[in-house]
Amino acid sequence: MPSNAEIVKDTAEQFKKVQRYMLLAKEENAIKTYAELKDEYLFLKAVLNVMGINLTDIDKIKEQ
Repeated sequence: MPSNAEIVKDTAEQFKKVQRYMLLAKEENAIKTYAELKDEYLFLKAVLNVMGINLTDIDKIKEQ
């Protein structure tokens, strides 16, 4: 069973990756891809918030 630190690290890495892909999708005007990534982004953001992670510095998208 993974530790809390491992879960936070994995979730934060996924969050970073999704944001990177969202920025690329927006740049390429890939509307459907961006929408799918946004769903994942919001889920990961919610999980990180529940874990008590401050997203101020790592959230590049800042969407709700």
